[in-house]
Amino acid sequence: MRSDGGASTARANGRSEISNGLATSPRRKAAISGSLNGQSPSHTPSNGQSQTNGSVKSPVRAPTYFGHDREEVTRILIQSLYDLGYSSAAATLSRESGYELESPAVAAFRSAVLEGHWAEAEQILLDSFEPDGGGDHPTSSWGKLALVENANRNEMLFCLRQQKFLELLEARDLGAALMVLRQELTPLNYNIPQLHALSSLLMCPPEYLREQSGWDGSIEQSRERLLTELSKFISPSVMIPDHRLAVLLDHVKQNQINQCRYHNTATPPSLYCDHVCDRNDFPLHPTIELTHHADEIWYVEFSHDGSKLATASKDRSVIIYDTATFSVIHKFLEHDEPVAYATWSPDDSKLITCSQDKKAKVWEVETGRCLLTINNHREPVTAAAWAADGESFVTASLDDKTQLCHWSMRGHALYTWPGGFRVQDCAITPDGTRLIAADETGKLHVFNLSTYVEEYCLPLKSKTTSVTVSRDSKYMLVNLAEGQIQMIDIETTEVVRRFQGQKQGEFVIRSTFGGAAENFVVSGSEDSRVYIWHRENSTLVEALEGHISGCVNAVSWNPTDPGMFASAGDDFIVRIWTREPPPKVAAGTKRRIAPSNTMARTSALRSTTSL
Repeated sequence: MRSDGGASTARANGRSEISNGLATSPRRKAAISGSLNGQSPSHTPSNGQSQTNGSVKSPVRAPTYFGHDREEVTRILIQSLYDLGYSSAAATLSRESGYELESPAVAAFRSAVLEGHWAEAEQILLDSFEPDGGGDHPTSSWGKLALVENANRNEMLFCLRQQKFLELLEARDLGAALMVLRQELTPLNYNIPQLHALSSLLMCPPEYLREQSGWDGSIEQSRERLLTELSKFISPSVMIPDHRLAVLLDHVKQNQINQCRYHNTATPPSLYCDHVCDRNDFPLHPTIELTHHADEIWYVEFSHDGSKLATASKDRSVIIYDTATFSVIHKFLEHDEPVAYATWSPDDSKLITCSQDKKAKVWEVETGRCLLTINNHREPVTAAAWAADGESFVTASLDDKTQLCHWSMRGHALYTWPGGFRVQDCAITPDGTRLIAADETGKLHVFNLSTYVEEYCLPLKSKTTSVTVSRDSKYMLVNLAEGQIQMIDIETTEVVRRFQGQKQGEFVIRSTFGGAAENFVVSGSEDSRVYIWHRENSTLVEALEGHISGCVNAVSWNPTDPGMFASAGDDFIVRIWTREPPPKVAAGTKRRIAPSNTMARTSALRSTTSL
């Protein structure tokens, strides 16, 4: 928006840039100094030239900047300079370009909200909803806010008055707060449930007010959030969304990450040049073979700190390795049948193992001692999941009477979900709020872990063989027996990505998120390969040959070393994949060959067709 170049900082109604004794920021001063909607009655000529002393002409400027609107680019730069703290530079750019950051109406509205002048903010808002020619309040001399098409007057007023109400409660001015509730909020007849919630706060003790209202931070911060919320109703052409350049740069970086096939670093790309990761920096080589199991290996999982690796096998054993040397720390042999699952507690001090012997065991990792045995299930225990605090856990079973049980560390059953289905796998979101259970008929059950109530049941087109959750608790990754992996938004249940290419249909195959920022999805397969996809665009990055025969049953990416992941196979081997090529094998050296995949797999737990 154009400035008038020489507008006085005092407005027509006599208000100066000092509002009620509170000085406005340099950013607001620059914005307030412009004319209505930033359009000056005496702007520069259309060819971009002006004269000084009748002789010197300014350079002709193209109307666009490499195809981008010049005004938009300039105003975003002015905003970013203020964000960076370069107020003088921002003012200079505004003066030299002839563009102002905000119109007087926007600047006045911003100042009123941030300074808590609620009557003034409301009047500006109400004037803006008046048709052209309406409104005779002095604020009309500032012009109107340019509102978006779907701007809701009552919603905006409700937000303003709610803030006013909460600040009065904070100040313990209960009488004034009650008046706002009755005479200002209630007549709007908007968001009645929220209105009732606000009413209940009148009896809330001061020390619990912010917690109960969901109002954290200082009053200044809450007003900033209020302004951000209200700005959604104001046209971005007159009120640029906060930190717009930073948001655009985030988009640029994310797009570069999405286009980078092997992006496996938590360090964001530089803005100086286009970003491409080298394939040689990606873990593509099976450099270490762990051959301590005597039968198929069905599960593998790194500890959260990346220092240990647990493997579970059909040979009834569980092995814990030190990942610095991959020497064996413990080998647990107390299960009577094959072990299908093992999972670390949040602090890595304990490990749960789940077996076809219908038992789950909790182990103390430091000593290797079995702390607890769960034996109330009448069918194989298929999986387990730790609560976020590590003080309780859930076991899942093919037992349709006690398919899901919540346990304390003393072995007390805290809750048993009603029966009726058999659970193949389960997971608790890292934030501890939800339990997700995949049943053997192809349904996902999502429970509130605090109330134990089922939030929803999501039917799928095929049997589910595994489910895992992203670290941010937003997405679940589900392997389907039909040979597809789906990434599902936990809140909306929308399938946001599909990953295809791996072979699956007869046996339980598991996948997981992986990489430095969980940029990848990695899965086993029935064709002895490991498949890796780019998480954001579903592109198949690699299909790695590495196991000798049979299925690759499970994979795990080291949480602290993006250059390492592990795969577990029917060839009795756990392979550790890294960036470094494996050492060359000397001539005549024999390599261990596992039995071929013609060996019958009779496990009811492992075969999806027999579930």
